Amino acid sequence: MSKTILAFLAILASGSILAACSSPSTVTTRDGQTDYTADAPDTDTDDGFVIYEKGGREVKVNKSEVKQIEEVD
Repeated sequence: MSKTILAFLAILASGSILAACSSPSTVTTRDGQTDYTADAPDTDTDDGFVIYEKGGREVKVNKSEVKQIEEVD
């Protein structure tokens, strides 16, 4: 096989693995606001916040304000 085909297969395999790792989620706050995230939010923070990315920005919400985090299929 040529190097070009091997490189293409490697890129294709890497992209498939990365796509399988994402788990879109919704974060619903106690005031009814729902945010959709591309990846699961980080909930194991020492400072008591749920952290996720929305529109290219990091969003921090106090855990006590989060009503529900749900993974979207």
